[in-house]
Amino acid sequence: MSRMLSTEVQRLVAELVPQSDREREMQADFADTFGDDSGPVSRESGPHHATASSVVFDETLTRTLLVFHGKGRFWVQPGGHMEDGDASVTDAALRELREETGIAAVPTTPLLYDLDHHALSSRFGRCASHFDIGVAMIADPELALTVSDESADVRWWPVDALPAEAPEQLAPRLRGLLERLQARG
Repeated sequence: MSRMLSTEVQRLVAELVPQSDREREMQADFADTFGDDSGPVSRESGPHHATASSVVFDETLTRTLLVFHGKGRFWVQPGGHMEDGDASVTDAALRELREETGIAAVPTTPLLYDLDHHALSSRFGRCASHFDIGVAMIADPELALTVSDESADVRWWPVDALPAEAPEQLAPRLRGLLERLQARG
């Protein structure tokens, strides 16, 4: 699992066309860590490792689906650690979405994603930072949502009115993915 997913992360990092200084910085940071096919893709790889998340929008691209993360105490896109049964980063993101919200979504075509390396507080135990690959997805906001053991709430939010308890990197991540979605035509 690790070698296959690490090779995929390496490919995604190389193929990303940055649209901002922030995205260029993230791509360089990821490239340093995932320079070969032995990059850290599981929590067993150490305190700094990859994760996969689903950045879910409604079809109008005006709302996004967020979970209130129990450990972090903030609103964020559904996601988490990659596992042995995950065949790809997208599979891991879809699995995490189902586990955390109870819904399924459709990854965009072509596949659109972003990169975000963020530090974690001591509430996350031995995890010190996550190299998150956020896969853009579309879902129906009328689907029934469920709250997982990891979250306190799940809710759709307007992309231009995010909750105050969101990490600072969430807004620029959403903007970057929305620009990519709108540019695909």
